Amino acid sequence: MSDNTKTPAKKPRKVKGKTIVDIQKCKGCELCTVACSEGGIEMSKGINNYGYRYAVIVDDLCTGCTNCAVVCPDAAITIYRTSGKKKEKVATISNVKEDTRIVLDNPSMDDLKKMDYL
Repeated sequence: MSDNTKTPAKKPRKVKGKTIVDIQKCKGCELCTVACSEGGIEMSKGINNYGYRYAVIVDDLCTGCTNCAVVCPDAAITIYRTSGKKKEKVATISNVKEDTRIVLDNPSMDDLKKMDYL
């Protein structure tokens, strides 16, 4: 008996994102990896000039939601969003003058495992 049902192809997204990480600013806190609901951010295997593992982007997964830029305490992430032929900058955090405190309410064990420095 053969199954003629096919898995439906994913529709191409109308809006795509492009994330750029300033690897020298990134201190490897991994908050962006937790904030990315698409799983589009991973930590590098290498280190930057300051000895930190930095965030690297899986561009095909980015939707341009800006969650990663909002939680980045070092203002190391800039987000662009592309809709059709139009590309616009949608998020960049700058002029951070004080420490930022991030609190995760009821983090899952998976979240805590990602933050191996805690």
